[in-house]
Amino acid sequence: MLKQTLHHRRQKLATLINFPAILWSGNTNPRNFPANTYPFRASSHFLYFAGLPLQNAAIRLERGKLELFIDNPTPSSALWHGQMPTRDEIAQQIGADTARPMAELESYLEGVATIPVQNAATWTQQTQLLNRWVLPQQPPQGIDLELAKAIISLRLTHDASALEELRKAAAVTVAAHKAGIAATSKSQREAEVRAAMEAVIIGENMTTAYNSIVTVHGEVLHNEQYHHPLQPGDLILADVGAETAMGWAADVTRTWPVSGKFSSTQRDIYDVVLAAHDACIAKISPGVEYGDIHLLAATVIAEGLVNLGILQGNPPDLVEMDAHALFFPHGIGHLLGLDVHDMEDLGDLAGYEEGRTRSSRFGLGYLRLNRPLLPGMLVTIEPGFYQVPAILNDANLRSKYENVVNWQRLAEFVDVRGIRIEDDVLVTESGSEVLTDALPNQAIAIETIAN
Repeated sequence: MLKQTLHHRRQKLATLINFPAILWSGNTNPRNFPANTYPFRASSHFLYFAGLPLQNAAIRLERGKLELFIDNPTPSSALWHGQMPTRDEIAQQIGADTARPMAELESYLEGVATIPVQNAATWTQQTQLLNRWVLPQQPPQGIDLELAKAIISLRLTHDASALEELRKAAAVTVAAHKAGIAATSKSQREAEVRAAMEAVIIGENMTTAYNSIVTVHGEVLHNEQYHHPLQPGDLILADVGAETAMGWAADVTRTWPVSGKFSSTQRDIYDVVLAAHDACIAKISPGVEYGDIHLLAATVIAEGLVNLGILQGNPPDLVEMDAHALFFPHGIGHLLGLDVHDMEDLGDLAGYEEGRTRSSRFGLGYLRLNRPLLPGMLVTIEPGFYQVPAILNDANLRSKYENVVNWQRLAEFVDVRGIRIEDDVLVTESGSEVLTDALPNQAIAIETIAN
């Protein structure tokens, strides 16, 4: 099955480019001395065509053929790492047409395109071997840009093998969230809830697709601190996703009360966020603009906050003036696949339809995906409400929105620091499928698990 999938992918690539491409896998990074390394993660572009997380390897792709470059294990490696597969065995497993040692790679570089690997040692090697700058922080040029666009066109939608992996990641992520909610009543700190969630992922021989967010300070969007005590009246925001051994990711967020029951103010805001979440998912189908889905979320949130007396005005007008972004400053979601923010190593090339650029508007600047949806795309839907001090205490913003925010009414919602509800949604031929639907998001169902 793996061989067939990889063969099909490289045949499709061959119809899109008329030059050879070399993709490097990358290498480990030392933590504090050479033998003590961070966990290895292969380049996602390499993984898509090679199928295995091979360390310090490269593949050359031309006219549908795959040439593997990797060294055989050294005799001493068996002592520390056990018996490792040989170059020829790996080549057989992935269906490579030829297999050579890494030292021979420099003889096969003429006219090749590539994509920089995030690992510094590898992009330095790429730069030296190709005799031109190959840098992650610089947009690709020339045939590298052509290669990037070709790979994007393939990875934007998922084949059957990819979807099988993505469903595995989603199922384990759902189980992890259920474990986290259930463990809260017995936990004293955020770290204990995180441990319960990540234990499920590790127990399935997977890893986290990104650094877990498990926090009572949900107003910090990417909070990676876990030392805070859990107090009655707090909400826990947990953004945790599994990654399969083959590199495919899930990305899910739930928010629940430490006490097991939402306060009236927490429930009011939660239901506003859930209404936006549900409205967006109902709208997903082929041809729909993802940007319109974001604006729908903004409008539903603005309407809910008007009904609660926090915002004042006509919801569409409030969205036009970006008043919603005081509480919902980020985009509605992103692509999901081999990367949790899929292909964002290429900047906005994947997320934005050609010819489109990021808006400078307060309410649109963090939109990560701006293109029409296609069958086979996997996206996240993740509306939220946050009371971010850096936003709400900004003198310029308070002046601009002084007549549309009822600050006195907002003060009654002091126990709502941050709420986000996120699911992974597959675009189908006729609409959508929520891959993480087995994880409840209704407030009553969340309270049931917590108790």
